[in-house]
Amino acid sequence: MPDIGLDPAATRRQIEDKMHSMSFLAHLEELRRRIIHSLIYITAGFGICWAFHEKIFGYMQRPIMFALKNNGLDQKLTYLNPTEPFNMYLKISLIAGLFLACPFVLYQVWGFIAPGLYKRERKYVLPFMIFTPALFLAGGYFGYTLVYPAALNFLIEFSKQFTPMITINEYTDLFMVIILGMGMIFEMPILVFFLALFGIVSPGWMWRNLRYSILVIFIIAAIVTPTTDIMNMCIFAAPMIVLYLLSILVAYLVHPSRRKKAKEKAQA
Repeated sequence: MPDIGLDPAATRRQIEDKMHSMSFLAHLEELRRRIIHSLIYITAGFGICWAFHEKIFGYMQRPIMFALKNNGLDQKLTYLNPTEPFNMYLKISLIAGLFLACPFVLYQVWGFIAPGLYKRERKYVLPFMIFTPALFLAGGYFGYTLVYPAALNFLIEFSKQFTPMITINEYTDLFMVIILGMGMIFEMPILVFFLALFGIVSPGWMWRNLRYSILVIFIIAAIVTPTTDIMNMCIFAAPMIVLYLLSILVAYLVHPSRRKKAKEKAQA
């Protein structure tokens, strides 16, 4: 009876394929677990914010109330469908719940990607957890206190010869676009942080292209600004330029070339 042997190379490939398959399934299981935890945090945040939905909308409508009052107009919003108030409260509770759950969700995101990073890269978890929600909230606050009131006052003053009929849905959608948009704009240093960390962009490249970046920033500001006046466009563009300059510093601190030089200097 012939001796049927096993090909060592084929056996090794089978073992590696099995280990790779198990690793892939383990990653899927970890992703599923992180998503479930994130959804639990978001649901809890939604429930907490739903309990205060009227107070939350009270803060949301302050900019439009001040703008209407400054122009001597009736300080009331309207709705066209009986379901609009309820749907609007659901929407703002969900958005506020996302803000509330943001640090916990970010922790789940970091917990999923951290195993794929080197040990020296995992030290950035604390700055990531602090600055990501802080910058987003700072952007939202900047939009709420400065950008949005200025835009509303300009728009209402420009059209005060007409009688406004502003619905709660239209106002809420505009509020979300401005506030969330400013929050995302303020995340620029975080985006540059990851791009520089993996060597995709460098501080030298960002500095050399500063004038082109400023041009792009003003184009983006002109698109995002809900008004057509130069002043509001500059209000949008100014923090973006400051954030871009801050991002150059962030890129300098975390770029692989600088980390390599610092390591060589420490070993010398």
